[in-house]
Amino acid sequence: MFVPCEGGGPELQGFTLLMPAVSVGNVGQLAIDLVISTLRMTKIGYFYTDCLVPMVGNNPYATSNENSVELSINAEVYSLPLKKLVVLQIRSPFIKNKYRPFCRALLSWVESSKCARVILLSSSHAYQRDDEQLLGTPLRYLLTPALEKAVEGRMQELKWKEMEKIAAYPGINDREKVLHIPGGGITKLLFTESCSKGIQMAVLLKFCSEGDNIPDAFALVNYLNEWLQLIKSKGSHSTDISPEQEIPDTSSQWKIPSSWRLLFGNGLPPALF
Repeated sequence: MFVPCEGGGPELQGFTLLMPAVSVGNVGQLAIDLVISTLRMTKIGYFYTDCLVPMVGNNPYATSNENSVELSINAEVYSLPLKKLVVLQIRSPFIKNKYRPFCRALLSWVESSKCARVILLSSSHAYQRDDEQLLGTPLRYLLTPALEKAVEGRMQELKWKEMEKIAAYPGINDREKVLHIPGGGITKLLFTESCSKGIQMAVLLKFCSEGDNIPDAFALVNYLNEWLQLIKSKGSHSTDISPEQEIPDTSSQWKIPSSWRLLFGNGLPPALF
């Protein structure tokens, strides 16, 4: 359930909702951090749910001592009316067996707020790719039927690769294909529920492994930016294009939030040496 900050909730009709899946490497959440920090989005409320592990902390996007003491919780909503963009950031893992109730609550909010579409940033285990998925870019997309007609042409212009379905019973029946997103958290469930409800949703994901996932976050947010143009790339020359991904590199233009200084914990105390 969406709980607005003081002053009432804004009108979200026609907005694009951008959110992460809590998936391998937390890549979607890191990419969302870059979007909120770079665009200086305003917090407009919270997504109150008992499906996430409770947490509270300091402002992850602090820019001064004054706003560093502001509190943040496990699910917060940010907005940028100029671009008709609303962002849900999730900062804690899901409680066991709570995926489905969360998806129901989220999609109910999407319908009641009349958001135009949802974009889910996710990731999947790189080591569980099949032979076809090992080829080319590690980035993939999925579209619900409700959104496919509107943007499929744009995806073809961008030469993006759709997430491949794999054999349901490898070696026994290779003709029956299913969607498989290992390590993707709520991704598959939220996508299939959106398909059945006629909600316009796109999933953008990256194959990755656990570790230092900052480069994966930059790759995913650049992938998103190629479509939505949230920030302008410095140029369109071939030197700006990654040979592997053919995506304009805007990494230097994304603003890293202050909270990333503690991404791997504090440094070793000098007293140890």
